[in-house]
Amino acid sequence: MGPFFTAAALVVLLPIWVLAAAKHHEEKPMRLRFGGDGQFKILQVADMHYADGKTTPCEDVLPSQVAGCSDLNTTAFVQRMIQAEKPNFIVFTGDNIFGFDATDAAKSMDAAFAPAITSNIPWAAVLGNHDQESDLSREGVMKHIVKYKSTQAQLNPSDQDVIDGFGNYNLEVGGVQGTGFENKSVLNLYFLDSGDYSTVPSIPGYGWIKPSQQFWFQQTSAKLKKAYMKKPQAQKSPAPGLAYFHIPLPEYASFDSSNFTGVRQEGISSASVNSGFFTTLVEAGDVKAAFTGHDHLNDFCGKLTGINLCYAGGFGYHAYGKAGWDRRARVVAATLEKTNTGGWGAVKSIKTWKRLDNQHLSTIDSEVLWTKSSAGARRKKPIGGP
Repeated sequence: MGPFFTAAALVVLLPIWVLAAAKHHEEKPMRLRFGGDGQFKILQVADMHYADGKTTPCEDVLPSQVAGCSDLNTTAFVQRMIQAEKPNFIVFTGDNIFGFDATDAAKSMDAAFAPAITSNIPWAAVLGNHDQESDLSREGVMKHIVKYKSTQAQLNPSDQDVIDGFGNYNLEVGGVQGTGFENKSVLNLYFLDSGDYSTVPSIPGYGWIKPSQQFWFQQTSAKLKKAYMKKPQAQKSPAPGLAYFHIPLPEYASFDSSNFTGVRQEGISSASVNSGFFTTLVEAGDVKAAFTGHDHLNDFCGKLTGINLCYAGGFGYHAYGKAGWDRRARVVAATLEKTNTGGWGAVKSIKTWKRLDNQHLSTIDSEVLWTKSSAGARRKKPIGGP
């Protein structure tokens, strides 16, 4: 591997980040907004599986990479991605720490999120199925996350008395300042807690997105669509939305190699029951793509009923992987359309690609997930038909 596998350099960097990360700040979430270049770029980091830093060994790497390989390699990869892509926003999609091997959950999170915190880039996180397996409960983990500097994560919606899980929230991305869209959310981000394991004795396996969460999503989506489609700058169709959660939906199993981009190297580890959330997404009509982790050896995107279902691919070095198959991250970039007056309008397209943690930080599998022109196309009612 390349020079980023040199542990000595990483050991020097990490303590500085950890110290910075450990300082919590209570602050109002900063407003997410498209910049003057008309683009909003999101870095997805899935399954860091962080534990105890330099004492935590890597899993599933080549024999030549074992010596000196640890959680610090995960830290270095996050840092490399931030430097290379300069994202506007970072989202961590669960199993941020690997609870069973984390001696102190708070310290593990301090180190895991440190590169994002010290970058001062807005970031958010959802929980996976391993985050709560150390000395903090699931609620305790999320309460710790929401106190970090620069985080946009929320414990749960303030207007919901009862909702399952922790870390259900939405974030609005405003248009460019000085344009007619500066006070409109032109891109909506939804974050949901997909649970850990089933709590129903007769249902084995992983958790799922519950009815209370789906009801919150429906309410939120409807409210955002109404605001976007009214004056000023009333729009004819909803602003596009993106959803982030950890455990894939059963519908991720709908694809084969002929209709996705990327690879599928293991089974789809969804819940053993279908909670209907995919149908809820389709009915809402605004979410164009969902992004998950959980299955580290899958990194594909496939489109089903107008919605892209995407994996990020395994990121962390203390997570199972495949020796010789590089750890990876997913990037999503939304681009605004130019207006007749030369300003910026609504979102025109959403693209994605992945970066590999190799010597060149290679970019692979670039694809367009959604374009505005394709969104409004509706099948005409046949003459004389029902």
